[in-house]
Amino acid sequence: MRTRMHRRAALARLAALAAPALLPVAARAQSTWPDRPIRLVVPFGPGGAIDTLSRTMAAKFSEVTGGQNLVVENRPGAGGAIAGLSVARERPDGLTLMMADIGANAIGKELNPSLAYDPPTAFTPIIHLVNLPAVLMAHPSVAARDMADIIAQARARPDGFTYSSAGNGNGSHLFMALFLKEAGIRMVHVPYRSGAEMVTALVRGDAQFGFPTVSSGLQQIRAGNAKAYGIGTSGGTPLLPGVPAVSSVLPGFEVAVWHGIVGPAGMEPALVRRINEVFGRIAAMPDVQQRIFDGQAGTVVGGTPEDFAVHIAREVARWTPIIREGGIRTE
Repeated sequence: MRTRMHRRAALARLAALAAPALLPVAARAQSTWPDRPIRLVVPFGPGGAIDTLSRTMAAKFSEVTGGQNLVVENRPGAGGAIAGLSVARERPDGLTLMMADIGANAIGKELNPSLAYDPPTAFTPIIHLVNLPAVLMAHPSVAARDMADIIAQARARPDGFTYSSAGNGNGSHLFMALFLKEAGIRMVHVPYRSGAEMVTALVRGDAQFGFPTVSSGLQQIRAGNAKAYGIGTSGGTPLLPGVPAVSSVLPGFEVAVWHGIVGPAGMEPALVRRINEVFGRIAAMPDVQQRIFDGQAGTVVGGTPEDFAVHIAREVARWTPIIREGGIRTE
């Protein structure tokens, strides 16, 4: 009898020790993440809007996670495809995440059919962090009173105007392509390598128009080196008071650069919710929101992983016909 009792007690102790190992992996991940430094891959080089946002998140990460670090790793090249492929190949354990961009994480395959991964299926959407408004701007030599006048002049002079962009397939390219399509006009596209270069080209007069982010064009607009005609988002921006929304002339027009957090495909839902919670708490901090607005004219979005998945799917559906009709390619 005593032997059987000892055996039962020993088995009970073994069961208690094994219990944590028998918990679902997702439950353990939710309770322990992050238990080590997390890598956040950024698809562009240091200094740009997406890099600044990433480092803003990293500066607050340890405060929210009890001391763990978020390590920002810049992996520029091929319009974000180098970073995208590297993250898509990682294990879905939450240790490697990516600051999402429309090219690398949504429409990259449309822009480059030879891309080695399919963005809509290669990642797990986690949280939509910010939207950065864009502005339709022009060189001071453009003699147009407003957007309606721009459209009228362009109709009278088909291909008589040029516009700069930060590269084929970049948001600034797509925004202008959508504007031209909805206005029923044409302009000649002159691509550059970055937002800074496209704005510089416009200020020099190498192109008449551009559609950069507000943060990229604001300094030149305030200095009088460029004119602002319309804001891509319907709410406008307090940084450019009096500048109307493009939707006031083209109803329903709504464009913005967006960024968020994604991980490799196949992440456990509980782990995704935990990561969403951490980044949501950081994005909700008033000083973080102020820094995003002051530095990038951006607004925090937040929401659930499902919200972000729906947003990405809508962006793919929305831009695919623009890309195909315009023959836009990055390969």
